[in-house]
Amino acid sequence: MDHVLIIEDEPLIALSIQMTLEDEGVTSFDIAATEADAVMLASRHRPTFITSDVALLEGTGPSAVTAILARFGSIPVLFLTGNPEDCVPVTPPAVVLTKPFDARQVALTYRALT
Repeated sequence: MDHVLIIEDEPLIALSIQMTLEDEGVTSFDIAATEADAVMLASRHRPTFITSDVALLEGTGPSAVTAILARFGSIPVLFLTGNPEDCVPVTPPAVVLTKPFDARQVALTYRALT
């Protein structure tokens, strides 16, 4: 069973991502609005897939992802951001989608990475 960590500080965007991935069969989620919360939640329950914004309330998504991957190794990551240049270079298995995105893009990328 997949457990998805959604790193996103906009509640409506986080809910949209969750609903999209629920349609793909995911039933387990954590949502973090800050870098520190993302790392803490990942430590409590290792994610099998991560979605991440870049700019957060505190810290950045890429920094949180780097810390999580350093601890757990390879986990597929989908960056969803209005600032894709801030994710470069992206290390596979990571993909960057630019906001605004649609649910179909998220679903197709999730399927491709998992």
